[in-house]
Amino acid sequence: MGWNVYLSGEIHTDWRQQIKQACEALQLDITFTSAVTDHAASDGAGDVLGAEDNNFWRDHKSAKVNAIRTKTLIENCDIAVIRFGDKYKQWNAAFDAGACAALAKPYITLHAEDIIHPLKEVDASAMAWATDAEQVVEILQYVIARD
Repeated sequence: MGWNVYLSGEIHTDWRQQIKQACEALQLDITFTSAVTDHAASDGAGDVLGAEDNNFWRDHKSAKVNAIRTKTLIENCDIAVIRFGDKYKQWNAAFDAGACAALAKPYITLHAEDIIHPLKEVDASAMAWATDAEQVVEILQYVIARD
């Protein structure tokens, strides 16, 4: 059985690539999906619907266009990995965690210890909390490669 793993959250580091490469090296049968990680493309996803003078409406339209992809990929994943980085607040990642919880999709959070408190509700619904990509890979290997 192939697994579909959705990678959500922080876009400023290579954590996705680390997980993908390590899982490939272990020959795990995983298809990885993700939201659009090109920041400018994501911010401008709704621009095709017409220019906006007010940034609220530009963001609103882009969020809805992006949600077509995100909602579909989360609904179709077997498990999600949700990364909260150090530099920026990933409100979209928290929203994705909530969607996973509402859909009863298992997810793993990936973040540093110093943000445990603000993520306590998100972590409470997670199946695991990892502090680095290696731990995520070990969890995926355990879950996927076991007979």
